[in-house]
Amino acid sequence: MVIIKNEKLIKRNSKIGLYTNFGALAVLGIGMYISFTRPEYFVWAMAALLGGFTLTQIGMYFGNRWGRSPRPDERLDTGLKGLPKEFHLYHWTTPVSHLLVGPSGIWVLLPYNQRGSITYQKNRWKIIGGGFLQGYMRIFGQEGLGRPDLEAESQINAIRKALTKKWGDSEIPEIKAALVFTNPSLSFDVKDAPLSALPLKKLKDFTRQSAKKKPITTQMVEKVQAVWSK
Repeated sequence: MVIIKNEKLIKRNSKIGLYTNFGALAVLGIGMYISFTRPEYFVWAMAALLGGFTLTQIGMYFGNRWGRSPRPDERLDTGLKGLPKEFHLYHWTTPVSHLLVGPSGIWVLLPYNQRGSITYQKNRWKIIGGGFLQGYMRIFGQEGLGRPDLEAESQINAIRKALTKKWGDSEIPEIKAALVFTNPSLSFDVKDAPLSALPLKKLKDFTRQSAKKKPITTQMVEKVQAVWSK
């Protein structure tokens, strides 16, 4: 398998997450100091605490995606390790974060690292359990599942738009999306989900099985890969 990564983006965003977290601690410390020593500046203390909290959320966002090891791209690399060179895996080098192009077709991969249990019922995705930390992360929007159906649709459209811009009115092959749950302790029941959803350990077998159906020609695979491979 050929892996193409935007190493410059990864390095930059990792630093942003690190420095933002340090800044958040400093601002929160200032806010706490003012609140305890200069109560007459209560408004300034609250402003500092709010600013520090906001910086914390930004730092968590960047840290979870680009600073924490293993990163989402590294987990996908491991899960797909062993695929033949006809497969190209792109990380942050296309209009979407993670894209797999090969004999199995064109797949937008959306990795999630939630704990607990994922369910899909009555057209809704839900996370149940996962402990206190997971609950805290969900409350503040850093590790919530959100609306993966809408996110997948948006990313599929981004790839389709890019290929249409490149090829004009040429026929665009089918583009699919898969939710990949990378936490080995996760359990889920998503039998009726409109999207492919599977644990990381099954991703490679899923990809191979998809390739056996021959959803895309070799010529089209090479044509798509040529758009983003350098």
